[in-house]
Amino acid sequence: MATVLPDIVFFVGQSYMRRERLRPEALLCRECLMDVVKSDTGAYKGRIVAFEPDPSLTQYFFTSAPDFAPAGMTAEVEEAIAERLAQDSGNCAACDRNATWLWFPRAQVASLDDFQRIRDSAGERLCATHGAQKLRKAFEKIDKAKLSFVNLPYGESGAYVWI
Repeated sequence: MATVLPDIVFFVGQSYMRRERLRPEALLCRECLMDVVKSDTGAYKGRIVAFEPDPSLTQYFFTSAPDFAPAGMTAEVEEAIAERLAQDSGNCAACDRNATWLWFPRAQVASLDDFQRIRDSAGERLCATHGAQKLRKAFEKIDKAKLSFVNLPYGESGAYVWI
């Protein structure tokens, strides 16, 4: 089970709306959660740097680039992710479409504090459809996640991170 707050982001324990018309909060099973996340992330037009979720996570959330610092990222991590968002993404590794996602498997970036690995690791370039599928497969590998919070992409670009 996970609580989906589609249009809310938390900064230092306080919630902030990121969309004028809020969609309702929902407590969902993993299958329903993945259907919602796949639909929204697959339709998102912006760029995403996504880190494979840590199996012990409690929150997996999207934060837009302007919100990196308020979300608690260090200046070095913020800069490394912003650099990756600004790079030419090329084509999706799975099809001919333009890649809008850069997916980092845990084998490449095991800690979100490791800004040097964020800068140097290849990652996997994916279109929105294949990025959403990759995220779904990552969650399907986790037997028991205790997710208290998941949101959906907003703004022009950003990152999916865990805590």
